[in-house]
Amino acid sequence: MFAPVYLDYNATTPLDPAVREAMLPYLDARYGNPSSRHEYGRHARAAIDAARAQVAEAVGAHSTEVVFTSGGSEANNLFLKGASASLKPGLLVTSPIEHPCVREPARQLVRLGWALETLRVDGAGRVDAAHFDTLMAQRPGLVSVMLANNETGVIQPVAELAAKARAAGAWFHTDAVQAVGKIDVDFRALGVHALTLSSHKLYGPLGAGALIVDKRVELQPLIAGGGQERGLRSGTENVAAIVGFGAACALATARRAAEAQRLAGLREVLEGGLTALGATVFCADAPRLPGTVFFAFASIDGETLVGKLDRAGFACASGSACSSADPEPSKTLLAMGVAPALARGAVRVSLGRDTQAADVERFIEVLGHEVRALRGLAAVAV
Repeated sequence: MFAPVYLDYNATTPLDPAVREAMLPYLDARYGNPSSRHEYGRHARAAIDAARAQVAEAVGAHSTEVVFTSGGSEANNLFLKGASASLKPGLLVTSPIEHPCVREPARQLVRLGWALETLRVDGAGRVDAAHFDTLMAQRPGLVSVMLANNETGVIQPVAELAAKARAAGAWFHTDAVQAVGKIDVDFRALGVHALTLSSHKLYGPLGAGALIVDKRVELQPLIAGGGQERGLRSGTENVAAIVGFGAACALATARRAAEAQRLAGLREVLEGGLTALGATVFCADAPRLPGTVFFAFASIDGETLVGKLDRAGFACASGSACSSADPEPSKTLLAMGVAPALARGAVRVSLGRDTQAADVERFIEVLGHEVRALRGLAAVAV
C-alpha cells in the first residue's frame, strides 16, 4: 500500500520542522504582548524585529518596509484599498489572471469612483506589452500585476512593467505570494512600490503575511487601533506566526537555488509523461515556476479527474472554479483564449520539498490508468 502523495504545494505547504521549533517558545513561555514594556514584552518585540529582518532579507528590502499582516489576501487589500484612499479616484489597471484577493478589491474600488481596466494576456498567459503601453498612456494611478501565477506558474516581466508604470506616474504593486522562495525575488531590482508575500506558501505557518511597501507610498490602514506596524495594521501581533514566517523566509532563501533546480528536473519528467498520455500542458514555453504544471485532457472533466486521483492517493487541484455557485472554468485559461471545454479539464500539480522522483513516476502511471478508464466510460456513454 502506497502512502498518499501531496502535489498541491501552491495551495499551501507543510510546516517545516525547523520553523515549528522556532515558534514553540512563543506558544509557551514567551507569551508576552510585544507592546508591553516589561521583560516579557521586550522578548516578544525582539522576536518580531528579528523576523522582520529575515523577511526583508528574503526579498531584498529594508526591515522598515515590512508590514506584517494576517496573510497575502490582507496584504493585497491593504495596498489596493490603502493606496486608493490616499489618491483621487483615477484609473486602476490589473490583469485578468490575478488572484481573487486582487480582483475583488479592485472591483470594490469601482464603486468608489475608480475606473478599472483589465490587461490582455497572450496565449501563454503573459501580459500583452502593447496593451500595457496603451493603458500606461492613460496615466493610471494604480497598477497591480502578479509576479507568478498560482495556476500556470507563468512569471511576468514585472521589472519591465514596473518601470513603465513609474514613468507614467503610477504606483505599481505585485502579488509575489507564489514566487517568493521559488525564484529570486528582489524588491529593489523589481522596481515596484509594493510587494505581497505569504508565510504558508513557503513552509511557514498559516496566518502570517507581509506587504513590502516603499515608505514614500502613502497608505491608509484597513485596521485602525493601537498603531502597530507603523500605524498601517493595528492589533496585537501574532508573535509565534511572525517568528515562524521569518524562520521560513531564512530557510527558503538558503535552499532556493538547489530546490529550484531539483523541482525543474521533476517537472520535466512529469511533463514528458503528460505529453505521452496526450495531455495539453499549458504555458509550456513560457518562463514558469519550477514546480508548477497545469494541464488538461480533451473531453475529461478536471474536477472528476482530481477526485479520481484523490481516491488513488494523490492530492492535486482542479484548475476549474466549478461549484454550484460558479460553474465557470479557470478565468486564467479563458483569458488566455483556451476553449472553455478544454479549460474545464484543467488540473494543477504543484511539486515541493517532499516530492520525489518515485512520486512523479507513480503519478504518471496512475494518471494514465484513470484517464483511460474515464475515456472508456465516455465511449460507453456515447
